[in-house]
Amino acid sequence: MRRVLITGANSYIGVSFEEYVRTHYSSEISISTIDMRDGSWKQKDFSEYDVVFHVAGIAHVDLKKADTEIRNLYYSVNTDLAIDTARKAKKEKVSQFIFMSSAIIYGESAPYGVKKVITAETSPAPANYYGDSKWQADKGIQELENQNFKVCILRPPMIYGRNSKGNYPLLSKIARKMPVFPDVENERSMLYIENLCEFLCQIIMRGKRGIFWPQNAEYTKTSDMVKMISNVLGHRIFVTKALNWTVAFASHFPGKVSQITNKAFGNLSYDQKMSQYDFVYQCVDLNTSIERTEA
Repeated sequence: MRRVLITGANSYIGVSFEEYVRTHYSSEISISTIDMRDGSWKQKDFSEYDVVFHVAGIAHVDLKKADTEIRNLYYSVNTDLAIDTARKAKKEKVSQFIFMSSAIIYGESAPYGVKKVITAETSPAPANYYGDSKWQADKGIQELENQNFKVCILRPPMIYGRNSKGNYPLLSKIARKMPVFPDVENERSMLYIENLCEFLCQIIMRGKRGIFWPQNAEYTKTSDMVKMISNVLGHRIFVTKALNWTVAFASHFPGKVSQITNKAFGNLSYDQKMSQYDFVYQCVDLNTSIERTEA
């Protein structure tokens, strides 16, 4: 039995992982959770756990305009807290530390019409304070690794699933209401929450260490995903290339219009080879994941 402490109470990933373990691996993994919002976690005895899974963190959509106080908060939570937690875990003889980094450390998605494929050799290049705060934690935690302290760094793409936050709910809302949608060719890596949870179970039970890039077995095209969602919801939506000129125009419009357009129709994918390991975790295909998310 592997004893796991999740640092970060009520997080989407933490709660989903706990539920997944309870359903699929209750005899192999036990889960406890601790709130990191105040300093009480410092008195917690980590030595009774085999694994610490650090999910506590904060994110923001428009960090480039954040003032000094907010920027400092990102580094305090996403960087300093993460590294301090890892140091405590190491000092108290925890054998494995798992940190949720992010694809955001490689910068924003490429704009409409521009290809962006990340490989294992791609160097991180954060584009904002959120990305840099995650990257600084990513590096700092790696430096703590030794023979007795295994570090797992996860750099997943966008995570989605039932009750998830972020961009997926926006796509779902569009799929529910829009009669037409542009048929733009783009390619994005995504990660369904159950595939992430299976991945976590596998690296915990196998005692893995290293940097990992889990993703779904299939890339996602935005228009295809909207069509899939609309089909599950029973809403008819017409996908057409006749509207692609509007996307091209909006992608060059200054301000938030181009930001939103490029985020929705831009490209950001991981080379699939870097996401294949000596175990199976991509258990749910894209179409099934949409059905389960919208159920």
